[in-house]
Amino acid sequence: MRRKGDGDVSVDEILGQVLRNAVWERLDMLSELATRADAPSLLSVARSELPKLTEGWRAMLAAHEPDERGNCPECSSRWRQQKSPCAVWRAAYEHLVAGGLAPRPARHLRLGMNRRAVAGAH
Repeated sequence: MRRKGDGDVSVDEILGQVLRNAVWERLDMLSELATRADAPSLLSVARSELPKLTEGWRAMLAAHEPDERGNCPECSSRWRQQKSPCAVWRAAYEHLVAGGLAPRPARHLRLGMNRRAVAGAH
């Protein structure tokens, strides 16, 4: 569904951007707390947020479990099959198991996106 007069921006595109901005802001806030909070505050945040983060990872990884042919059902298309492990599983391993031995800037920063500028545009 498209709205007239908005430069042909769909409602789905706007909602998607709002959702992405909210997630990036939440991650930024958690990173900030991890580096600056005092010990009691950090413990409280860890107890409330770690279960949410682990459940989020579990849900995302479950959606990317390989099918009976070893393909990722989420990353595959009708015309191109994506063998497992897909990029989601590789990222999970890199960040959760390998410990990010060679940290890289977040994807949205590597792409040159400025979340605050994008958020201000709406």
